[in-house]
Order: sequence, then structure tokens, then C-alpha cells
Amino acid sequence: MALSLMTACGGQQTLQTGIDIANLDTTVAPGTDFYRYATGGWTDAHPLTAEYARFGSFDLLAENNRLQLRELIEGVAAQTNEAGSIADKIATMYNSAMDSVSLNKQGLEPIREDLQSIAACYDAKELFRLYSSLQVKGISGMFGYYIDADIKDSKNNLLQVRQSGLHMGQKDYYLDTDSATVAIREAYKQYMTNMFTRCKVTTDADCAQRVSDVLAVETRLAKASKSRTELRDDEANYHKMTTSQFYKQYPGLQLQHYLSIHGAAKATELSVGQPEFMKEVEAIWNDTPLQTLKDYVSWQLIDAASSYLDDAMRAETFAFYGKVMSGRQEDRPRWKRAVSATESALGEAVGQLYVEKYFPAAAKERMTQLVRNLQVALGERIDAQEWMSDSTKAVAHDKLNAFIVKVGYPDKWKDYSKLEIGRNYWTNIKNVAAWENFDEVERRLNKPVDNTVWYMTPQTVNAYYNPTTNEICFPAGILQPPFFDMNADDAFNYGAIGVVIGHEMTHGFDDQGAKFDKDGNLRQWWTAEDTKNFEERTHVMRDFFNNIEVLPGLQANGQLTLGENMADHGGLQVAFQAFKNATKDAPLSTQDGFTPEQRFFLAYAGVWAGNIRDEEIRNLTKSDPHSLGRWRVNGALPHIDAWYEAFGITESDPMFVPKSGRVTIW
Repeated sequence: MALSLMTACGGQQTLQTGIDIANLDTTVAPGTDFYRYATGGWTDAHPLTAEYARFGSFDLLAENNRLQLRELIEGVAAQTNEAGSIADKIATMYNSAMDSVSLNKQGLEPIREDLQSIAACYDAKELFRLYSSLQVKGISGMFGYYIDADIKDSKNNLLQVRQSGLHMGQKDYYLDTDSATVAIREAYKQYMTNMFTRCKVTTDADCAQRVSDVLAVETRLAKASKSRTELRDDEANYHKMTTSQFYKQYPGLQLQHYLSIHGAAKATELSVGQPEFMKEVEAIWNDTPLQTLKDYVSWQLIDAASSYLDDAMRAETFAFYGKVMSGRQEDRPRWKRAVSATESALGEAVGQLYVEKYFPAAAKERMTQLVRNLQVALGERIDAQEWMSDSTKAVAHDKLNAFIVKVGYPDKWKDYSKLEIGRNYWTNIKNVAAWENFDEVERRLNKPVDNTVWYMTPQTVNAYYNPTTNEICFPAGILQPPFFDMNADDAFNYGAIGVVIGHEMTHGFDDQGAKFDKDGNLRQWWTAEDTKNFEERTHVMRDFFNNIEVLPGLQANGQLTLGENMADHGGLQVAFQAFKNATKDAPLSTQDGFTPEQRFFLAYAGVWAGNIRDEEIRNLTKSDPHSLGRWRVNGALPHIDAWYEAFGITESDPMFVPKSGRVTIW
């Protein structure tokens, strides 16, 4: 039986609702626009400032965390630290990012030698090898690699090659012909022109042509790239072979030399995620003029380094990625960028400082109890499904019971002793990339999977499910209001962090996670009939979101967001059941005019409160597998029967969806 979380050590604790009435807009009916009803007060009180393309509850918590991290990091930076110690590395990294005087004095010097080396290459083969060495230092390549669990042999790691090389991120930006996307492409060309001119890569006379040639290379890569939706098909993006087979299939890609430079020469097997893309990369290196290849590699270097050089370079890159791509009007202050860079470089080292000061043991204990309660509720939801056979239910229970649960912070921290940090910012960025590369190779190549590794730092405001280890992880950073409140009652905590827990658990059974067994292997464990029933139900979700217009003429992508939408749906169903289980023997009372059930859904909606610019809506709709915050509320709740009952929603309400049209999975 799931237990209520309302008692504290030493007796009964009086808990608050956790709901701030000022965050609501009760002038709007719940059944007309629940998102506005539940979050309108919050969004009105938090208008977008020039710094943000999107600002919501997530961002507010992240901002509060950043202030805490700044205090911790600056405290370390202000003290005397032993040379080479973790504290010294944190302080030196932060100070190198904050030293604008030195950065502006250096100008382009930190990348000058590499630009000259690129220009001096006498053939494509030599350039490819130089490019490979730059990729070790964090410069993006036409393709990349990582080492992680083999999805069909999940206990062992496998080197995996994937598509890359697109500065605008998604292929749509290179191929779509609507006026907004065409305008972004033109702005991208201008950005590249400005940077080439500033770095003296070309003369004014031939700059336009060389910019056009580089864009043509990226466009070829875009045409060969799989879309974000296509990349969600794990089976279609898995092609295991020996390294010898790769050498024969793609002789022009010099993989043997590439792996040697990356310290991975001992690799004997790999998976090629997108074979057709790799063929196009090989073709580009075979048939593109050497000067264009040099310009492409130079562009990769310039763009990668631009944020870590002088103020003029940073201003250029912000003008495109910040203003054009996302609609931001003002760059983040230097201290925020310095904190982010330090976190990125020494995430778990900073995380140790964070949890020591800001994460109480009681929070971990209460969160662990919540997770147990949600596991019980998900088991009950599995048993209640009439469309699922008993044999599939049994295997589903096995998978549920095998979940690895991580809360707060790792038991084993990363060792940064081999990471060198000095006074030059760009050199530090390259050193971090190289250290991460060789550390990953050393820890993972040809070795079994280590289930103690965390894929997020403790201070991260997020959570995740990893199918190959069958684990759910909730870092300390998210275990704060509006997600988790030690002073709030069960209605709030099950509606907020409870749905997050259920969301991550349900990822184990979404359209991707359901293809992995309890051991993390990609295999078919559903019966054919169950698979058919499951897919029919997921299509209802897909089609519902495809019909949402997020901007005039721009529809949501129901297939890209299917997994996350299913996880929201499952999270709501499971968390609500766990909430009812936890309070059935001691029901909560109505407070501030809201029943416990109503407060559950208000807490859920409050998590997604926020404002967003049109440019960012377009950007995220093209690239993000998560639906926009508004639609994680107004798109999810019309499929939850308990929401209708809690707020008395009827067919006369605009948000009403007939019972026959609702998603019926969990």
C-alpha cells in the first residue's frame, strides 16, 4: 500500500497547500483555457525580459539555482586554493571566463594558429586529419561519435557514430521554403559573412561566394540527415559492424586515423547510426573543392570559439543565435555565462558543493518514498489495462520492478585530477572537451556499462529515464518548488513532482521505451496483438497534437513529441492514482475553495507556467521532442478523466474532448 507523505519525524506536521492563488487567473473558466486559468497570474507577473526567449517556472528555479551556484563558485574563487586542487580548478575556470580585459586584449589570437593550420593544408586527406584533431578539442564535425550501451547488448558499451555538422541544428532550417525560415537562412549567411570578414578568412571580393559554398555543404548534409522524428526510431538508427567493415564501406573517411586521434584505436565494433548520411559525408570530401572544405572547417572552428573570445565575437554570435533564432533581445550577463561554463567543465565538482549546502537528507528520503508510491500506482495502472494481455503485463511488471532509481546525487563522483585548467578561456574550453573525450574512452571503450554513472549533474533542474539501464533519475536541482515542496501537502507534491516521477517511469513504456526490456535491450517483448492495440492508442495522441496550431500556419509535430506527450499522459494517470492511494485513509480537505483533486491539477499546470517569444516557438516546434508548456497542459488534460470530474468539465466547454476521442493508454 502507498503511504501518505504527510507525517514528519516526531508526529503530525501541518502542511500548506503549496498553491499560490495569485498565480491563477480565475476570470477564465477552467474548461475554456486551463493553462491561462491555472497560470495566468504567474505569467502576468513574470513578463519576458530582454534576456529571455522563454521564461517559466523551470527557468525561475534554474535562475535561483544559478544564484546559489554563483555564491558557491565565487566563494571558492575568492579564497586561496592549493594549486591543481578541485577548488583551484573551479576558481581558475570561472576567473578565466570573467576576465574580459584579457579576452578583449587577445582578440582573435587564441584561434589564429588553428586557422593558419587549416589554410596551409595541401590536400583533403591532410585537412581531414587536422579536422579530426580539432574535433577532439570540441569543434563540431560532419559526424561525431559517443560510447554508450549497445542497445542490443545493454550490459556492454559500444562506440556509436552519428550525423552532425549543421550549425542551425535542424535540417528544416536549410530546406524549408516558408518566408520565416528563408529569412533565418539569409541572416545565417550574413552572420557567416561577418565572422569570415572579422577573422580575415576571405577577401571582400570573394566572401559572398565562399559563404554560399559553405552553406551549400551544410545543405547537402541537411538533405542527407534524418529528421528529429526519424531519429526517434532506435531500430532504424542501429547498424552494428566491425571497424574493418566500416573501413571497407567508407574508405574515404579515414576512420582508423580518426579513432587513433581520439584515443579509441582499440575499438573493434561500432554502430553507424545513419549509413546514408555517412556516404554523403564521404562524397563531400571526395568531390568538394579543397578551398571550400577549408572554409567549412574554418567556419566550424570560428563558430565554436566565438563565445569564448572577445566581446565583438560574442556579440556577433549572439546576434544570430540569440536574436534571430530565439528572439532574445539581450545577452546574458558575463557572470551567468561564466557560471554555466564552469558547471559545464566541472559539473559534478560544483555539484558536490551544491548538495552539501542546499540538499537536505530529509528531501531525499521523502522523494524516495514518493518514487516507491508511484511504482505501486504504475503497477496498478498496468493491471487495469483491458487492452494488454496477461503475458505482456507480467513482463511489464518485471521491467517496472527492475527500475534503478537515482535521487539527488551520485554515490561515486567524477575524478577531475587529469583535467588541466589555466588562465586562457578558450584553451580551457578545448582542454575540457579533450579531457571528456579521453575520459569517456578510458572509462567505457570495450568495457561493461557502469550503472552508477549519472547523465545529469546534481544541480540540474530536470530529470530523465535511460532505457538501456532502465533507470530513472531525479537530481537535487529539481527537488524544490514548484516541483517539490517539503512544506506542501500530498495534493501539491503528487501533482507536481509526482507527475514528473510518473512521466519518467512511463518513458519506460512509451513508443520508444516500450521496445526495451527490463535489462535495457532493444527487443520485442509485447505480443503482436498488444503492440497493435498500443500503436492504435498512440495514434490518437499523435493526431490530437498534429491538429494544434502553435503559430499561424505552424502546426505542432505530434510524431516528434509523441514520446513526451505519452509520458505526460502516463505521469498524470499514475500520479493521480498514487495520490488517491496515499490519502484514502486520511483524505485532505478543501482549502482556499479548491478540493484536493483540483489542487493536484493546479500544481501540475503551475510547473509549466511561462512566457515565450514567437521565434522560440518556431525554433522549439522544429527541434524539441517536448510540447510547448501551454500544450503540456491544454493538450494533456483533456485526455484525463479525473480532470473532468475535478472541475466539472462538460461538453459545453471548449476544451472538452468526447470520451471516444480521448487517449486510453494508462
